[in-house]
Amino acid sequence: MRVLLSTYGTRGDVEPLVALAVRLRGIGVEVRMCAPPDEEFAERLAGFGIEPAPVGLSVRALMDGKAGPSAEDLSRFRTALVAAQFDVLPAAADGCDVLVAAGLAQIAARSVAEAVGIRYVYASYSAVNLPSPHHAPPPRPGWREQEVRDNPTLWELDARNVDAQFGDVLNGHRTALGLPPVAGVRDHVLTDRPWLAADPVLGPWREVPGLDVVQTGAWTLTDARPLPADLVAFLDAGAPPVYVGFGSLRPSPDFARGAIGAIRARGHRALVSRGWADLGLIDDRDDCLAIGEVNQQRLFTEVAAVVHHGGAGTTVVAAKAGVPQVVISLPVADTPYWGSRVAALDVGAALDGPAPSAEALDAAFGKALEPGTRERARALGARIRTDGASVAADRLVDFVR
Repeated sequence: MRVLLSTYGTRGDVEPLVALAVRLRGIGVEVRMCAPPDEEFAERLAGFGIEPAPVGLSVRALMDGKAGPSAEDLSRFRTALVAAQFDVLPAAADGCDVLVAAGLAQIAARSVAEAVGIRYVYASYSAVNLPSPHHAPPPRPGWREQEVRDNPTLWELDARNVDAQFGDVLNGHRTALGLPPVAGVRDHVLTDRPWLAADPVLGPWREVPGLDVVQTGAWTLTDARPLPADLVAFLDAGAPPVYVGFGSLRPSPDFARGAIGAIRARGHRALVSRGWADLGLIDDRDDCLAIGEVNQQRLFTEVAAVVHHGGAGTTVVAAKAGVPQVVISLPVADTPYWGSRVAALDVGAALDGPAPSAEALDAAFGKALEPGTRERARALGARIRTDGASVAADRLVDFVR
């Protein structure tokens, strides 16, 4: 059996599919994976013996500017990415039995699977990406925010926007492949039986008529790497610090200064993860340390709280570690959703980014550092599952057979 996995995005989009690929290889399944061409992703796949098929432009290059790409740039990029997928995916799917597409950018995947005659599964990492009257659609960068607040209406408008962006280009490629046109691009991509790769406690799905969601649990991979020696020495030198990191996203330029000030005001030390925004320290005092990419699964068990952007991966790792969270959500994809889940579970606080006020930061840190919050976070950690990738791999084999 051979599986083609496909995604496009930052590490938060790629890493869950790596976890699924590793589990599939462990049960004897061959795996090929379409991902962005960034060197860090190529090295990650090669480290697990996963055959790569690069698609599209470098994600890091796309997000390199401090202001981010404009709405016009994003529109052109999205159209170009569909063309790139139709160029690469058919050859990548050769000899495969099923194509698993994850993320909002997989417009071509189902059509390619249909054209080459293999099965297709769509997977989402967050419930908020699937249509439901219980929540609004996720914010899509570059698209105008809607003024209405009625969830069903918002989902209708979202479907129209997806059609306006992708309808003509998708159906043009389908015609070239001898396939009939589709109406309703978003729901065509999602199917009526999408998989939800999210923890059922942290990010549950509420049933919706007409959508048969298969929730497997989050797709995570155990990280056994030791922490760097300088980080271990810093952790051993005092009380547990507060971790601050934004992954691939960019907070306001002054965020690190405000966060470190608020952390110090609460009597805590700080760990600042540089990330793609290259966050740094504000002075040379020894109560703060800047770090690169490390084993978060191990590190988060050693900190007092985790301050982050609300990515699905960081949220589940922090939850499993049993540590309180402060989510500074930017209006991007599922980050506001995960902030709302942290707040709803009462294991921390959520703020709208990218530049919360000093008063808001202080209140959020106060909430996260309360003993009761820590107790609730520990209790939640004991309920977070770690078998999502295994469940998905076994289901996928059964699905193909």
